[in-house]
Amino acid sequence: MIKEVVVVEGRDDIDAVKRAVDCELIATGGFGFPKGVMERIKTASVKRGIIIFTDPDFAGEKIRKKIASEVPGCKHAFLPRESALKDGDIGVENASPESIKLALSKVRTEVVKKEKSFDNGDLMRNGLVGSQNSSVLRDEIGKILGIGYGNSKQFLSRLNNYGVTREEFENALKDVLKFNKEGE
Repeated sequence: MIKEVVVVEGRDDIDAVKRAVDCELIATGGFGFPKGVMERIKTASVKRGIIIFTDPDFAGEKIRKKIASEVPGCKHAFLPRESALKDGDIGVENASPESIKLALSKVRTEVVKKEKSFDNGDLMRNGLVGSQNSSVLRDEIGKILGIGYGNSKQFLSRLNNYGVTREEFENALKDVLKFNKEGE
């Protein structure tokens, strides 16, 4: 049982998450947020906390940012894109119960006091920007850390804003680089 209220985009997402875990859910109804939904989210945040679990696409990221900007201290769960893809459609509703459980087990809390533990130099030194497979590396490390995929700017922001430690980052990087070398 998850104590926080999980915030998803729609009715099909609610059904998929309920198949995976026992929790209370709120659907945003897409980016439009029907009347009263944001107030329900704010109330849930105060009473139990919330986990934002939106689709790994542009619209999902906009919804995530909108909620996070109005509700401080949110927790975030990220589903890898390939786990959410079915017949060209991307969404939480397409994920297996195992993928949903895994994503929710790697929840990250957005820190209120923003840290600058990581900078562009960290990304450049480690091939996470400016190299041929930077995007793939960021995606793999994002899965391990539970911060999802992002372009270099988003990825850096998530490293700094979701409490990722230097040790976690370095361990994830080693795992990904080791796996890539073994796979060659």
